[in-house]
Amino acid sequence: MNEQEGGSINPIDKDKTTEEPGRLAYPHHIGSPVVKPVDKGKVKGRAMTSMMQQTESQLQQIYQQMQLLADQAKAVKDRVEISEKIYESDMGFEPIVGHQYYLYQKENGRHVLSMLSPEEWGKRMPYSHLVSAVRLLADHTWDLLN
Repeated sequence: MNEQEGGSINPIDKDKTTEEPGRLAYPHHIGSPVVKPVDKGKVKGRAMTSMMQQTESQLQQIYQQMQLLADQAKAVKDRVEISEKIYESDMGFEPIVGHQYYLYQKENGRHVLSMLSPEEWGKRMPYSHLVSAVRLLADHTWDLLN
């Protein structure tokens, strides 16, 4: 045991004291913050759960973006297909960009582009059925309207 000035004896062993109490890994007085041992399994479990939720969210966003791109690609493909049908069809006029027209199918299977809607023909529509209402776009592809 150590002696202090005045002849009193310090009851605390010198090996159990420090000159720098702020560096201790445990609280050294009543006002110190509580230090609890870390349950590494819980920490890893929470981290894994958070990571899985975040990556699932990101994968869902990527899937939605891919779905949007696939839908856009299908729309372009559909425009090309209807455009080919229209340019192979019978057409007695020059279509104007931005105007609406109607693609009909004849009894013989051929197609015809008309300015008249099915309602404008009345009861005597000369074609077997309406394929689609279409609009000529600036790039000379056709947009399906229905």
